[in-house]
Amino acid sequence: MTQHIRLASVEDAPAVLDLTLRAYEPIRELNIQFTAATADLQLVINNIERNATYVQEQDGCIIATVTVRFPWADSQHSSPYPFIWWFAVDPAYKQQGIGSKLLTWVEEKVLRDQVKAPAVDLATAERHPWLVSIYERRGYKVFYKKEKDGDKMVYLRKILDETLYHVIDNPVANVSN
Repeated sequence: MTQHIRLASVEDAPAVLDLTLRAYEPIRELNIQFTAATADLQLVINNIERNATYVQEQDGCIIATVTVRFPWADSQHSSPYPFIWWFAVDPAYKQQGIGSKLLTWVEEKVLRDQVKAPAVDLATAERHPWLVSIYERRGYKVFYKKEKDGDKMVYLRKILDETLYHVIDNPVANVSN
């Protein structure tokens, strides 16, 4: 059983779509309007081409995926920090720590160590029965709420580099003459 994480390519789009639709079935049952829950192949291709979509493979099969949207690549992005979205684990691999491993790898190896991002944001529906608490246990803190598509969305942030975060969060106080 070998696992590894890599950037997705357009060739992965059908497998990413299949995994995402199966993983987001509970979201559809809750009638939460997440884009990934009703994605089609073209939307997945666009996501892979425009963002950093990572896949975790086990023995050559994609078992989890997560996308990072960067603020400089999205004019709708209102935060200076990368944004985690389209996070999905194959239902056959739930409760095995697969998603936690993938998210930790992206947070630490990619965002903190390579990109030097001081923090990362994500959002979820407030009425989802467990997602907010899962992210809070991972160190994310709620910083904003707003209505979107009939749902109250909760925006959470995790600080990845405390020193750099405070430099960016308070740039005037950190200017030296």
